[in-house]
Amino acid sequence: MEDLSLHVLDIAENSIAAGASHVEIRVRESRREDRLSIEIFDDGRGMSADILQKTTDPFFTTRSTRRVGLGLSLFEQAAKRAGGEFKIASCPGAGTKVTGVFQYSHVDRQPLGDMDQTLLALVVGNPQIEFTYLHQADDSEISFSTREIKTQLGDISINSPRGISAVRRSLEKVREQVNSSAFL
Repeated sequence: MEDLSLHVLDIAENSIAAGASHVEIRVRESRREDRLSIEIFDDGRGMSADILQKTTDPFFTTRSTRRVGLGLSLFEQAAKRAGGEFKIASCPGAGTKVTGVFQYSHVDRQPLGDMDQTLLALVVGNPQIEFTYLHQADDSEISFSTREIKTQLGDISINSPRGISAVRRSLEKVREQVNSSAFL
């Protein structure tokens, strides 16, 4: 995967497959600490300790449609290759938390990528799921919540043309803030 946003997409889709009704994605950029961290939390069914130990083995998967599970192992490799670390915590019935930490300035750190397109794909493809996105950069913070958008839309589906337009407008505001000099 070329961008970290694609890892986020894969992990969030795993969360949905595990029965999550809420997925929270947090990105924290700290140039002062030379650190980028990405956390994905879900309220899905979680994993037993036995399965948790195997999650980064590329030849292990709980899916019946394929024989390998590369997503988490590739995210772990990306973090370690960029001088960082990878953690996963899970408990049956209590969801899962996946964390990747990267040295911000490391030459091998993949770019964050297009988070607004990742979020758009997740929201439109999974209208029943609540998504929260928090992006912090040093002393600035922005957020995105499908709960807020759904409240504004009322009875209109978030994956209808009008709903998609509302999601896009909200994500454009997030992108503008992330790209603004005040945020950086």
